[in-house]
Amino acid sequence: MSYRGVITGVLLGLAIGGYAQNQTKSGFAFAEDQTRLILKNIDSAQKAGDKNSIPRSLKEDGSLKLIPSPDWCSGFFPGELWFLYDYTKNDQWLKEAKLYTTIVEKEKTNGGTHDLGFMLYCSVGNAYKATKDPHYKEVIIESAKTLITRFNPKVGCIKSWDGRPEWKYPVIIDNMMNLELLFEATKLTGDSTYYKVAVTHANTTLKNHFRANNSSYHVVDYDTETGKVAHRQTHQGYADESAWARGQAWGLYGYTMSYRETKNPAYLQQADKIAAFIFNNPSVTKDLIPYWDYNAPDIPNAPRDASAAAIAASALYELSTYSKNWKQYRALADKIVKNLHDHYQAQPGTNKGFILLHSTGHKPAKSEIDVPIIYADYYYLEALLRQQRLQKGLSPLL
Repeated sequence: MSYRGVITGVLLGLAIGGYAQNQTKSGFAFAEDQTRLILKNIDSAQKAGDKNSIPRSLKEDGSLKLIPSPDWCSGFFPGELWFLYDYTKNDQWLKEAKLYTTIVEKEKTNGGTHDLGFMLYCSVGNAYKATKDPHYKEVIIESAKTLITRFNPKVGCIKSWDGRPEWKYPVIIDNMMNLELLFEATKLTGDSTYYKVAVTHANTTLKNHFRANNSSYHVVDYDTETGKVAHRQTHQGYADESAWARGQAWGLYGYTMSYRETKNPAYLQQADKIAAFIFNNPSVTKDLIPYWDYNAPDIPNAPRDASAAAIAASALYELSTYSKNWKQYRALADKIVKNLHDHYQAQPGTNKGFILLHSTGHKPAKSEIDVPIIYADYYYLEALLRQQRLQKGLSPLL
């Protein structure tokens, strides 16, 4: 795999030894300072009358955008706090992580969303890893029970959005990320039901979501009577046949994780194919922080998406432990993390406490364009932790 000349001997050594250690140390020191700031801004917003409590992004006027627990992004800030605790072992972060995780826990019975993996595995899942508290275990199991109520055996997938008349049974590529909750539930209970649903969803998505060049559509809509594909589109991308950057990153991460949990070689092969699409793409940037869509018509002036880069970097660190292309993947991840660290972190004390700049949420809807977004920070910290663990000769997984 050439990756169009991205890999060089210099890049292969980027994260060796002291450099990566210093990068992780400075990255987490900065994250701690910024997170203290964001906590102060949350308090200020609530005193000013905002009833919500979880940071997501910035509003158009630059003020802090807070969300309630049913928002799909609600699990990322608690997860970020657990990452800070994992790295520092500071009881301050343990206290805050528990507090914000408690806010999200009640969504364990929310059957109106497919995003319970994002909401509860990123929060409660990390809480259980850190503490082994049986309470968190029960929340994970209850969340998985709720999530599988959205599974339709005829279609072979978990339904994504409700209440969208333009679709009968939409399934988005993002939904691959929620399968980790189900795999975990089977490990915690011994009940294979969750595992079987996750595998069926992954197999159906593998069959129907990807184009011949291994890029993915964002949405595949199914006929619930026949189980067949009704139509495909790219809702949050530039056009139906374009490659939305974050969607490609979700697929890369999702199939890497699915390979970990199943050892199905088809999933590893798909992860390799997605990586090849991303990094051989004619629109790949020198710093590997992608444009929001690989086919955006205004490249090179199109907005970047740091969140897509952070998700991909975290996935690549794990994928490097499975794939024959491990050297390339490690080098790519190292370069992404270095560039995020050096050029996409906010100035200290700014950004209302968010860590990274320049993410893009939903450009066609003119929503969250070139702003900080909480999931970019979450996957950036996860990537830093995974990089550090690999440097120590450990599994990248927490």
